[in-house]
Amino acid sequence: MLLIVLAVGGCGKAPVSDQEQVVRIGSVAPLTGPQSHLGKDNENGARLAIADANSQGIYLAGKKVRFELISEDDAADPRTATVVAQKLVDDGINGVVGHLNSGTTIPASRIYADEGIPQISPSATNPKYTHQGFATAFRVMANDQQQGQVLGRFAVRNLQARTVAVIDDATAYGQGLADEFEKAVKASGGEILLREHTDDHSTDFSAILTRIKARQPQVIFFGGMDAQSGSLVKQLHALEIPAIFLTGDGGCSADFAHLAGAASEGGYCSLPGVPLEQMPRGRDFKRRFTAQYGDIQDYAPYSYDAVSVLIAAMKAADSAAPERYLPQLKSIVYPGVTATIHFDPHGDLAGGSITLYRWHEGQRSPVGTF
Repeated sequence: MLLIVLAVGGCGKAPVSDQEQVVRIGSVAPLTGPQSHLGKDNENGARLAIADANSQGIYLAGKKVRFELISEDDAADPRTATVVAQKLVDDGINGVVGHLNSGTTIPASRIYADEGIPQISPSATNPKYTHQGFATAFRVMANDQQQGQVLGRFAVRNLQARTVAVIDDATAYGQGLADEFEKAVKASGGEILLREHTDDHSTDFSAILTRIKARQPQVIFFGGMDAQSGSLVKQLHALEIPAIFLTGDGGCSADFAHLAGAASEGGYCSLPGVPLEQMPRGRDFKRRFTAQYGDIQDYAPYSYDAVSVLIAAMKAADSAAPERYLPQLKSIVYPGVTATIHFDPHGDLAGGSITLYRWHEGQRSPVGTF
């Protein structure tokens, strides 16, 4: 009888899963469409961070925590982004990493801000995102004001270009970066011969490039993503336009080189931050990430850091409640994969840097960090 009582008592103990506190972190990026390779890169960076956190056995307020990643696809579409953001809010997320694009991050940020949910973007670079006055908006890389200034000065001072043509894809990211680039070119003494606009779905740039060819610029800058910049530079090459091609982080991926083929040779692009091998924990991250998910596109280390910073703030507050850990996020100093992360009063990464790369034989090589 005693054995039976002990057995029943043992069966009556709550299982471990009932004692755990589940903390949900949202991840939003384009998981379908032409930018899905970048979206999966973001998602996988976040997944690795979640797995690492769960392996640590973290406790908040005396209760063991199990972190879950709730991944959503916004298809790089601003309207879809707001629908997805509201869904995450309704699902009771404790924080969000995303979105990937500035054009989706900015409209979604108001929804998170209204609910007081911290949001860290690993890849949205338009300055407007963190300058709307939302206390919940943060990013872990340099913004386009910094990136555009570096690119514009590089075109004039390093590439010795006096005349420049600018094309943008009319998105918050592409147009915003092109605006900052144009200002920096002019401030550095260069001349913008013409400014052209397309959209983020076009693949035929022959009319734009024909007009540009007639003006004979020394540099052509494109503000947009890799799916288009690869096609654009290939057409530029076919039209025998001798200008140097320059673009930002959206076109600085392996997919750009794959799409452009031989036409990528001698082109330049930029990425926020230092090269992966020079990041504080970059080599270890690359080894672990590639073993599980394959090659890194661009933003996976930043997505990893965004999740890790959210969790570090929760640990500092001993709570996953957004209103409790948000103050910790504002003052945090976190040794991340990409950099030591702390935020300025706007929520931007303090002390962000930009690295310029040159394409040679399908590979990008750093030429300088600014």
